[in-house]
This record gives sequence, structure tokens and C-alpha cells, in this order.
Amino acid sequence: MQGIVKKGPRLQFRQAEEKDLDYILEVEFRPENGKFVIPWEREVHSQTLNTEGAIHLVIERIDTLEPVGFLMIAGLNNPSKEIEWTRIILDKKGEGYGHETLKMLKSWAFDDLGFHRGWLDCKDYNTRALHLYESLGLKREALLRETLRVGDHYENLVILAILDREYRAREKG
Repeated sequence: MQGIVKKGPRLQFRQAEEKDLDYILEVEFRPENGKFVIPWEREVHSQTLNTEGAIHLVIERIDTLEPVGFLMIAGLNNPSKEIEWTRIILDKKGEGYGHETLKMLKSWAFDDLGFHRGWLDCKDYNTRALHLYESLGLKREALLRETLRVGDHYENLVILAILDREYRAREKG
């Protein structure tokens, strides 16, 4: 995969390159984003930037090529046809980019790549993201209680997923 991976009405996914790491790290380490993920250091991002089974994507506006966020995807070579949306981080909030991004992500996974299941995890207090995911058809499958140690306390993760048949039923809807 090279260059533009998926286009939507306003946004496109572009394969990230080493030169994009400054932007990715800046967005990931912002306090409003960092509290919802475990930020990675540059070296870890660099090692996992684009491997056989994983990819980093920059989300950018089609009209201006301005980046508005990034994605990390894993499981691209999973024999069970299960893709993991490892990171979905939007830089620009409140403009509908999250909604468009998730719709494009599902279309890319199921229509373009032929996956059977797409899944992600989300901290249980990230209500904005949980609402978005559920409004677009992802189902809560599990609560991993106190699975992340953050400072001096533990946090919960919610596992959400959507199957290809659920995606197709919603699209016909």
C-alpha cells in the first residue's frame, strides 16, 4: 500500500511516512488525546510505522491536504480476517471528522480489504468516542477491568467490534 489508501467526501487516508512522525507524536501527546491512549515514543512509532501487518495512516482534508488526525491499524495479515483499529486520534474535534473517519475505516476494512471483523478498545470514560463508535454500529463485547496501570491507579478498557454482516446490514439499511 502506498500513497492514498481511501477517499471520503471530505477526508482521505494517506500512508504515513517517517516525515509524519512529528505530527503524529504532537497529536498523540496533547493532553486532550494522551489521556485516552498510552502514548508511544518516536522509536516505537518508527519501528511500527508500516510493517507487513500494520500501518499508520494520516487523516487529511482532501481540499487542503491539512492533517486532521491519524490512525494505526494492525492485523492486516491476520488469517482470521480480523483487523484491529489500534489508534484513532483526531486532531480537529467537533467538525464531524470522527464520524467520517469511522465510516471510511469500516468501508476500507470490509468493502476494500474483505475483512470479517473490525475491533478496537477504548477507555471506559472516553464517552465521546464510545458514543461515536456505538452510533456507527460497533457493539460492546467486553469490559477489561483494571487492565491498564496509569500512574498509581488502574483503568478499564471497553472492547467494541463490528462484523462484516452487521456492517453490510447497516449500509443497506
